[in-house]
Amino acid sequence: MTVSTVSTVSTFDLFRVGIGPSSSHTVGPMRAARSFCLALQQQGLLPSCARLRCQLYGSLSATGRGHGSDRAVLLGLLGEQPESVDIEGIEPRLQALRDTRTLQVLGSHAVAFDPRKDLVFEAGRPLPLHPNGMRFTAFDSQGGTLLQQEYYSVGGGFVVDAATLAAGAPAAAQAPPPLPFGNAAELLATCARLRCSIADVVRINERVARSDAQIDTALLHIWRVMQQCVERGCSADEGELPGGFHVPRRAPALWRALRQHGRATSGDPLRALDWVNLWALAVNEQNARGQRVVTAPTNGAAGIVPAVLLYYARLCPGADESGVIDFLLTAGAIGMLYKRNASISGAEVGCQGEVGVACSMAAGALCAVLGGSTGQVENAAEIGMEHHLGLTCDPVGGLVQIPCIERNAMGAVQAINAARMALRGSGHHLVSLDQVIQTMRDTGADMRSKYKETARGGLAVHIIEC
Repeated sequence: MTVSTVSTVSTFDLFRVGIGPSSSHTVGPMRAARSFCLALQQQGLLPSCARLRCQLYGSLSATGRGHGSDRAVLLGLLGEQPESVDIEGIEPRLQALRDTRTLQVLGSHAVAFDPRKDLVFEAGRPLPLHPNGMRFTAFDSQGGTLLQQEYYSVGGGFVVDAATLAAGAPAAAQAPPPLPFGNAAELLATCARLRCSIADVVRINERVARSDAQIDTALLHIWRVMQQCVERGCSADEGELPGGFHVPRRAPALWRALRQHGRATSGDPLRALDWVNLWALAVNEQNARGQRVVTAPTNGAAGIVPAVLLYYARLCPGADESGVIDFLLTAGAIGMLYKRNASISGAEVGCQGEVGVACSMAAGALCAVLGGSTGQVENAAEIGMEHHLGLTCDPVGGLVQIPCIERNAMGAVQAINAARMALRGSGHHLVSLDQVIQTMRDTGADMRSKYKETARGGLAVHIIEC
């Protein structure tokens, strides 16, 4: 297994505004395609480019159609970015490309492109460095190769070119953080030495690139996008999700039913869990529709952090914007540990690297903002992952729907329970967060490839057979 080569990961790398249904299979390919076109432009080769070709390998070839990888590549070649693409304008632009078989590279340079021939799913053929590999080739008018590059989508929308990944070098040059930490033990030691919180450590490191005001503004923007995603998922029309499996949208009907029962804290003592389920379902139904979501830390697990954060903001006494900011900073620190020392790619370690990591992040963050010590925060994050170990990634039909949507609701509830268990403890526990991260990494390495986002094992096979 390839451990992340990104040496300096920011909170804003883990929480990024994008589109569904997948960070590794949609957001990553879009970024890779655009990066290739920018490389053509920067090397002065774009005017000579007459044709482009993209080949998708490994997990991208196995589940790419269900995850929208083909659409994402085309949008990236057109110059679009996940955080800013006009959702409503996607289909008209792609249909025009199909009709004319002409692609406007970066929106300005026309080349011949037939998606049926120039966008190839290389089934069963992985590239050597990671399950999510892509190869882009540009040709001149005589058919000669102008430029060929390979990229890997390594989870959470992170994209690394082949040379960088093979060399184990950082994906991008970044200023070193003043308080670096390579594992949870180092992070907790820094907190103890400075007598500060995990959120404080992350904030100090984020100041390398942003002022405090900019950090707060950016995090609150992420929070607003999360809330908008929930609101749109709840208020959307009822119906079925795309993909042909007739999966019904449940969030709109559940939202109306819960509103009739009044406050989440009244009546049924477990009604709050219904609301948490609703918030998680709403996000991931939006994700399944290819709508705007926040990668947290992946799209397949995008509903967990927003649902738990809404639980804090709406149901916990004393919640405020400062707490929201500290929640996201703390969650970011925990996500960094998994990104650096294991993986957040379902194609690499299974869904334990997506839903498991998101649950761990949300559990630790909730514990922190509810007054937990750093030891209790670490305990909550460890509990969140420990009970997701071995979780497979087996999307039915290659779609981010079954079991992905419900799995987010379950992960959010588990995160809340993990935080509550840790808050009732002393912070001392037998299994450390570092140990559970290493166990997750080793478990992912041992997991058979058919259980890692290929739609060739588990529910993906048995549901189709039935």
